[in-house]
Amino acid sequence: MIEPHAPAPPRSPAPWSAPGGPDGPARLPVRPGTGRFLVLAGAFVCAACGLVYELELVALASYLMGDSVTQASVVLSVMVFAMGVGSLAAKRLRRLAAAGFGAVEATLALVGGCSAMALYAVFAWTGDWGGDWGGMWAEGPRCLLVAFSLAIGLLIGAEVPLLMELIQRIRRQDAGGAVADLFAADYVGALVGGLAFPFLLLPFFGQLTGTLLTGAVNTVVGGALVLGLFRRDLTRRARWLLLIGNGLVLAVLASAAVLVDDFERAARQAMYGEDVRVALQTGVKEVVLAGGTDGRPLDLYVDGRLRVGGRDEPRFHEALVHPAMTGPHARVLILGGDGLAVREVLRHPGVDRVDVVGLDAEVVRLARTDPALSALNEHAFGDPRVRVTTADPFGRLRGADPATYDVVVSDLPDPGITASTKLYSQEFYGLARRVLAPGGRLVVHAGPVADDPRVYWTVEATVRAAGLRTAPYGTGSPRAASAAGPARTPAERSRAPRDRGFVLAARTDPRPRLDPDGPRPSVLTEASLAAGERAMRRTRIGGLPASTLVHPRY
Repeated sequence: MIEPHAPAPPRSPAPWSAPGGPDGPARLPVRPGTGRFLVLAGAFVCAACGLVYELELVALASYLMGDSVTQASVVLSVMVFAMGVGSLAAKRLRRLAAAGFGAVEATLALVGGCSAMALYAVFAWTGDWGGDWGGMWAEGPRCLLVAFSLAIGLLIGAEVPLLMELIQRIRRQDAGGAVADLFAADYVGALVGGLAFPFLLLPFFGQLTGTLLTGAVNTVVGGALVLGLFRRDLTRRARWLLLIGNGLVLAVLASAAVLVDDFERAARQAMYGEDVRVALQTGVKEVVLAGGTDGRPLDLYVDGRLRVGGRDEPRFHEALVHPAMTGPHARVLILGGDGLAVREVLRHPGVDRVDVVGLDAEVVRLARTDPALSALNEHAFGDPRVRVTTADPFGRLRGADPATYDVVVSDLPDPGITASTKLYSQEFYGLARRVLAPGGRLVVHAGPVADDPRVYWTVEATVRAAGLRTAPYGTGSPRAASAAGPARTPAERSRAPRDRGFVLAARTDPRPRLDPDGPRPSVLTEASLAAGERAMRRTRIGGLPASTLVHPRY
């Protein structure tokens, strides 16, 4: 709560204040009305920068550690708590409002501007899984996330009391009016920052450069406001200290911006290995291709999570596709755009049409044009029977005609990743059931089983709740990544789950088996399918509720 201004008892001037003292009217180089407008404009810009720091921490933490709901909850709750503490702490700086505000903004610009690079560096070189460092460093990224949330929240919380004091020193007014004006500027600035982050900073600058640019704007505006508007309220020493401090912050941010490309390359090599060939930022996603040349296996990562592992890829996609193709399969819908499931579908005779819905346009483009990936999928997207679109699979199913497809293949990111949760909901599987023709089958990639069988059996329960009968089965896939986090380094990939779970579903009791008239898979056999069924039955967890849009269970 902001306290109403009250005259302070006589005292000696603070060492950072000019000889006139901190309690009288500010001596401005402009008219009071103009000065007041400039303070509110500064509050507007600082609020925008503060919200960008918050959103950047949420976005980067979600990308690095998964589960955006948890990361957003941690960042926002810690930051709001720290803002309250910062507001209380700022009471001690009210007599040094101008100098205090300048110091707070310079520190906030440095901490907030460098937060993304620091968090990325700790994650890349220590690893969310313990990486090469192990031990206490295993939780390094999460601890640093909380530390940055706390520090940024403390500094943002200190802004409002200091700005309130500066406004009152320009032209005294009732506390309610001053609070209304200041909060209006603050909230509108937060709106602009919140919109600038996804629509301007991320697409055009990326997370690291965008955050550094925000820090530079923050320090320029904060420094200009204090050194330009309130310079007469500062001692000569205070002016020089603030000027040098802001200059050093700008120098650090500028140096980091110059080196950011080299830093990203080094961090990617630390996470993905030395043979990174393609690294693309698409909106808020990162797509990385590693290997695929000189006999090295191809790895495809989306948002840091391994989607395709070259050596073991056939094991996964054969198990996903071939059991579902036993029966009518003239019309097939594939949800997932890397082309590898399409390759397996096209090996079956009698396929007339394959509709592919890709989540990410860059993955689809790479599947078409990258030499290694297109060779791995055998140029499946060039087949005239294949039609590829980039869309939200939920919306695509919602707009499809009933009884359109004989087979629906759901090759989507694991359900533990929050952005994919709706694609594993009862509503989603209800839409899939609607587009199935009589005798049609749905097959779902339901993620690894050994690490968290509850997730797998929740998927199975959700498919059943949508009115389909299910046949759970699984297969080994030692290179696949877990839902809970990325698999980046060779050591981590070797520790990744050695099983993948699938759910075959239909209106009548389905049975995972190979089509006797279909092609012979290179790895999958009837015996391995039967073993996969038995292995899944041993992990069964009964009585789990279905996951819905309004009550996700993953």
